[in-house]
Amino acid sequence: MHATSNAISTPLPRLRVSDNRRFLVTETGEPFFWLGDTAWELFHRLRREEAEQYLANRQHKHFTVIQAVVLAEFDGLNTPNAYGERPLIDNDPARPNEAYFQYVDEVLHVAAAHSLYVGLLPTWGDKVTPLWGSGPAIFDAEAAHTYGRWIGARYRDQTNVVWILGGDRPAVHEGVDFRPIWRAMAAGIDEATGGTALVTYHPCGGTSTSAWLHEEPWLDLNMMQSGHGAGRDTPVWEKIEHDYSLRPVKPTLDGEPSYEDHPVNPWPVWNPANGYFRDYDVRKQVYRSVFAGGCGVTYGHHAVWQFYAPEREPVNHVERTWSEALERPGASQVQYLRALVESRPFLTRIPDQRILASGAGTGGEHVQATRDKSGSYALVYLPISRAVSVRMNRLSGESARAWWYDPRTGSATPLGEYPTEGTHTFTPPAGGPDWVLVLDDAARDFAPPGAYPPRKGV
Repeated sequence: MHATSNAISTPLPRLRVSDNRRFLVTETGEPFFWLGDTAWELFHRLRREEAEQYLANRQHKHFTVIQAVVLAEFDGLNTPNAYGERPLIDNDPARPNEAYFQYVDEVLHVAAAHSLYVGLLPTWGDKVTPLWGSGPAIFDAEAAHTYGRWIGARYRDQTNVVWILGGDRPAVHEGVDFRPIWRAMAAGIDEATGGTALVTYHPCGGTSTSAWLHEEPWLDLNMMQSGHGAGRDTPVWEKIEHDYSLRPVKPTLDGEPSYEDHPVNPWPVWNPANGYFRDYDVRKQVYRSVFAGGCGVTYGHHAVWQFYAPEREPVNHVERTWSEALERPGASQVQYLRALVESRPFLTRIPDQRILASGAGTGGEHVQATRDKSGSYALVYLPISRAVSVRMNRLSGESARAWWYDPRTGSATPLGEYPTEGTHTFTPPAGGPDWVLVLDDAARDFAPPGAYPPRKGV
């Protein structure tokens, strides 16, 4: 097969792992916060003008990464895209359909024009590990290497591409090891891109790549899927803490937490009494995973990932169309997490539960804290409006400037200054239910929380 580069001139620099191995940065060393959205069926179901509508919306809401699949899950091989094109000729990975990939090229270019990176899955996992889904399994190691080398060459100069292997499947299942196939695909991409590719893997629900792939040299960062099947308040912070403690050190993030408006634990049969995950559920999980050490996080909406429209069969009790879902509250609120994190020193942030004198709590009441390594600031996420006692000596300087940060609106309310000694108890405002306590070394004179300008071009 022959592939040509389809890149356009774009202001987006390549991404890489930071020198301390905890975060992502641009090739020039600028901090990068992964604020993702799952748009799995983007290439498969949307027309060009619809893709433009979606990507413009996500740029406006300050997302940074769009996760999308080339060989999609829902009969992505045999059901054509919006223009009648299938991705492969005779479902052969060695025979890509140029017309299909020209549309993938176009959408990648539109994303770049909107200052968005694309977490590009060359294939959904059912094409390697069937288990469920439409499949079929079309890859062995040889086919995976050939396809990886071809698609890597096609997009080697597309600087807004981040590579995501997998796709909701384990790399090892019931004694069957699928890692040689993924290893071969990663090797093909690496050969074609000259080692410039940033690569991760999207695992199945309730798991992390660290279970099978942490020591794989091609895996640049760990990704987990805390998912939708374990009820509300699955302890994602424990999963992040686990990966954060591993050696060699790699960044980690939750690439698929509970989607907004997804039914709670709908398998094998959904009980409507379980209800749906709403924006509050989303906020709790994204803040606690990032504060536990995540280098970013992915949001998702149940109608958006599948781009549900009335002419399509709904998947899993979807409530609304994708275009209606674009303005759901959680989709707007997650940008305030990014704004908060970027408003304080970025590359020196560490998790720190020892700052909590009143204990962390469990489940829906679990409190999560993070701070600057030198103590110049601390952030404490409170999922409920309950007082929290803080060990003030975890902060630097003689006094700390305190704020309440509203994760629903991104607004900050100053509380005054407090000595950095002993403990102090802070009681959140009425309303909520959730808040972020921000404590700054007063001598640093930081701007109000969340007031930092977003990444250039967004």
